[in-house]
Amino acid sequence: MLHQLSGNSTRKMAAKRSFNGTESCLEQRIEKKRPRQTFAKIIGEVVMVNSVRHLSKALEPLLRQVVNEEVDRCLLRYSRSLTRASSLRIQALEPSSFQLYFVNNLPSTIFTGSKITDVESKPLRIAVEVGGEDPSLLPISSLLKIEIVVLDGEFAAGDREDWTAEEFNASIVKERSGKRPLLHGEMNATLRHCAATIGDLEFTDNSSWIRSRKFRLGARVVSGSDRDKFPRIREAITEPFVVKDHRGELYKKHYPPMLNDEVWRLEKIGKEGVFHKKLSNHNIKTVQEFLKLYTIDPQKLRMILGVGMSEKMWEATVKHAKTCELGSKLYMFRGPNCLLFLNPICEVVRAMIGDQIYSFRDLHNIPEAYLKNLRRQAFDNWASLQDFEGNLRESLLLTQGNEESDCTLGKSLFQSSVEFLSEQLECQDWDSNSDNQFNISATIQGNFHYNYG
Repeated sequence: MLHQLSGNSTRKMAAKRSFNGTESCLEQRIEKKRPRQTFAKIIGEVVMVNSVRHLSKALEPLLRQVVNEEVDRCLLRYSRSLTRASSLRIQALEPSSFQLYFVNNLPSTIFTGSKITDVESKPLRIAVEVGGEDPSLLPISSLLKIEIVVLDGEFAAGDREDWTAEEFNASIVKERSGKRPLLHGEMNATLRHCAATIGDLEFTDNSSWIRSRKFRLGARVVSGSDRDKFPRIREAITEPFVVKDHRGELYKKHYPPMLNDEVWRLEKIGKEGVFHKKLSNHNIKTVQEFLKLYTIDPQKLRMILGVGMSEKMWEATVKHAKTCELGSKLYMFRGPNCLLFLNPICEVVRAMIGDQIYSFRDLHNIPEAYLKNLRRQAFDNWASLQDFEGNLRESLLLTQGNEESDCTLGKSLFQSSVEFLSEQLECQDWDSNSDNQFNISATIQGNFHYNYG
């Protein structure tokens, strides 16, 4: 029995020693795997902590600005929801059909530093629409002061016209922090006889920094003026438009382009770009020169621009160029026993071949190859052609109306052309042989046969 007990105790002690030995081995392995903190690593961690602190300090103003803008935006939405909920009550207190409105329209793009005008470069005008109200409630002798403000382009989206004064005021856009006021100039005007003209007014900042990327102009009656004597006059707003920095105006395309515009004013032709340089190398510097060559030899013009201009771009450029206003100037080309009257882009509008006169609608009776050759000669000698003010619209009238009136009008127009040409021939020293001069003069002074088609 004692022997058995001693044996058990011996086994327990052996097991305990074995467990303690294993535990010490595990501790040694853990100590070996634990990374040692070197001086370089400690320095690196300190530098990293400092960098994070500096970064957080640098980002703090930006983060504050973003948070402030989001808070303002949320507050604006909340205020709009409140005003919508109470709009019926407010409108019940302010029933009126009087409304300010902008008489003319603004362009879709406005540049900073440029005077704000309408699409025809005329001053903006504001008037009062009476609607269904009694005009006597708003005497024309009253002088109401109005104020011009900048609105978010999203205001009154979808042609909404039932806004309240609170909604209008909540959508007014103020200048960015550290910037000048958005509008500079005469922002106040006085309604005289229910209308007012806006004076010099310009934007000082672009519209790219707001979410809609667009502004509107708004007009409201100034508080404290005679507005308390009358029902509410609802505010006026314009259509949304983009405001760009004035630098963009230097590269602005013209709609429609003018004849003397530089050719890069056309669509798809950038200033100092590849196409602009190619055209300049062939002495095509204006829209008029572009259209003249297109009239005479469109294939040559297409080859000058090269394969870099796709067919879609080519069509867009030509389409834009064709919107150019040609004006009323005519050019006279004198060839062997013929006279041509051409418009500014080398299109024939009237011709005299021998003793026969061709109006615009009769030109198809002239052999196409012969007329094309005459036009080419006129194009090649363009600098020597004599120009004068004509009336292309009267010439085009020959294609309309009944035949009898067309003939009468045609005779009258041709006679005036002959009289003008006779005066020019008498006072000009033609640098050509006397035979041609005699033939043309004799033809003018003789009896003409008018071709009625």
